[in-house]
Amino acid sequence: MKKIAALLCACLILGGCSSQNPYEKELDPKNPITLTLWHYYNGIQKTALDNMIEEFNNTVGSEKGIVVEANNVGSILELTDKVKEAAAGKVGASEMPEIFTAYADTAYELNADGYVADLSQYLSADEISEYVDGYVQEGMFDNELKIFPAAKATECLQINKTDWDRFAEAADVSLDDLKTVEGLNEVAEKYYAYTDALTPDINNDGKPFFGRDAVANYFIIGCKQLGMEIFEVKDGQVTLNFDKDVIRKIWDNYYVPYVKGYYLDKGRFRSDDVKTGDIISFVGSTSGIPYFPTQVIKDDNTSYDIDVIFQPVPVFEGGSKVAVQQGAGMVVSKTSEVKEYASVLFLKWFTETERNIDFTINSAYLPVKKEANDLEVIHTLIKENDIDMDDSILAGLDVAINTVNDYELFTSKAFDHGTEARSLLQAALIDDAKAARQQVIELINSGSSRDEALNQLINDQIFDEWYSRLKTELEKLI
Repeated sequence: MKKIAALLCACLILGGCSSQNPYEKELDPKNPITLTLWHYYNGIQKTALDNMIEEFNNTVGSEKGIVVEANNVGSILELTDKVKEAAAGKVGASEMPEIFTAYADTAYELNADGYVADLSQYLSADEISEYVDGYVQEGMFDNELKIFPAAKATECLQINKTDWDRFAEAADVSLDDLKTVEGLNEVAEKYYAYTDALTPDINNDGKPFFGRDAVANYFIIGCKQLGMEIFEVKDGQVTLNFDKDVIRKIWDNYYVPYVKGYYLDKGRFRSDDVKTGDIISFVGSTSGIPYFPTQVIKDDNTSYDIDVIFQPVPVFEGGSKVAVQQGAGMVVSKTSEVKEYASVLFLKWFTETERNIDFTINSAYLPVKKEANDLEVIHTLIKENDIDMDDSILAGLDVAINTVNDYELFTSKAFDHGTEARSLLQAALIDDAKAARQQVIELINSGSSRDEALNQLINDQIFDEWYSRLKTELEKLI
């Protein structure tokens, strides 16, 4: 908050009011400038963006002399590589786009090399204050705004209601049991026992209940819920906080249930695992809400329709209500001042409150303005414009907006090797848990009891070795 206040003061001193901006007179409708925008959106997100850019080009862009050309250049990883190649001037690389979507780590790296424009000089203090504080803070490097909030997301718990209802009635569990991480694990254990009992002639064939996209988010946000910021960044320097008791809770509530067969990570996304019937719930990005499957299709090609329930992410017992803040923002390349100004002009138009909500409705991304994160405003807009929106998607949006308003949204500040550090956390839980689960299965198949097999792979020594190895790897990296 102090950094945001400093930025707002700086903007007041600079007097960055767009209506009096000297670059306005350099725009010429008869000789329009072209702004290339690189993004990674697909499906409904791409359609929503394309429609809005077409509207801009035909209205404000036409009046001012600005043409925005948007290009999908692949996945976020492919986009990042292409931007870095363009910035480095590699042979065969495209020219640097005026605007591109990027996560904070990428923007941080490119900013360090001088390729990113400071947007605060083109925005007034009042304009900046309209955006969600956390989104602004994420894009600030050295009190300069380097990432424009555009399309954000958080996470929510997504449940196959059809199979949940059958299980909940049989096992006497409720949705309230899923409000905590520990409660989720207990429900997952009951689901394993419930499904195991469906085939009494086959032992140990219970099914996993839960999966998780972006396990690194669980690691980082879980630590934050428990009062520890694992990667603490101050003045560009990162400190690793790795309290053993906190990390043990992280391990106990993902690695352990995974090895026991209660969790699963099989398909590319956990929604894929729901679609195949391998799990019935997962935590994933709110931007993926429209993609929750409407059917379960089994290996034998039989299928059945399913409904969905959305809930807030579980919180550790006694922990704080913290949820992840994610989603790439818009970065403006350091070019000419008039192009930078034109880029900001477009981004301001793109995120005007009503338009921001319209983009949210059509893309499943979250609004970036404070005023737009109001369910009453959103529902009124949907009603007034007679927007046909699926009830389940609207329910998911409600959960997402309530999370923004009721939880502390958190993302680690950018730092050198931040992406690699996240990858280490992800691999430490997923890869080790998968390998241990496979060992359990092999031990059982070789004649060990389930308890004997689990005791070999889940114990204090295994944790201590895992903890020490991961801590050492992180310390070497950062």
